[in-house]
Amino acid sequence: MAESFDPPDIWAPFGAFSMAVIQGPGQIVWLKGQVALDKAGKLVGPGDMRAQLRQVLENLKAVLANLGGEMADMISLTHYTTDLDRFMAAGDIRRGYFSPPYPVTTTVQVARLYDPALLIEIAGWPRFPRRASAGRPPSHITTDAVVARR
Repeated sequence: MAESFDPPDIWAPFGAFSMAVIQGPGQIVWLKGQVALDKAGKLVGPGDMRAQLRQVLENLKAVLANLGGEMADMISLTHYTTDLDRFMAAGDIRRGYFSPPYPVTTTVQVARLYDPALLIEIAGWPRFPRRASAGRPPSHITTDAVVARR
C-alpha cells in the first residue's frame, strides 16, 4: 500500500495531488514536481530562473527533511523548464545542493508550465537507506500527515 504525505514546511496542495508518496516500507519515495512557490503559495522570482531554481530545490529539500531524508538520498530528477539555456546556465546552483555521486537526471524543455510565470519544475525520486527504523517510514510522520491510498 502506498501512503501520501504533505509536509507542513512548504506550500499546501491546491489540487488533487500529494507532495510525496511512500511505497512499501518507506524505501522508495515519489516526490511531486516542485515549482517556485513559497510556503504561502506565492511565486518566488518572477522571470528569474536562478531564484526560481533555488526555491524549487529548497522545496524538494524541505519535503525530504520532513520524511527524514536529505538531498543525498535523491537518485533521480526530472527537470521541466521553459528555457533550457537559462536552466543550464544555473548549473552552479544545482551543484550547491548535490555532491557526487549525483542523481541521474532528465531535462526537458516545455512550452509552458501550469502557470506561465513558472520557469522550472523538478520531480524527484529519493531512496532512503535502511536506518534504525528497520525499513519503516520515518517515525515522526504522524497518521495525521500520512493518508493511506486505497
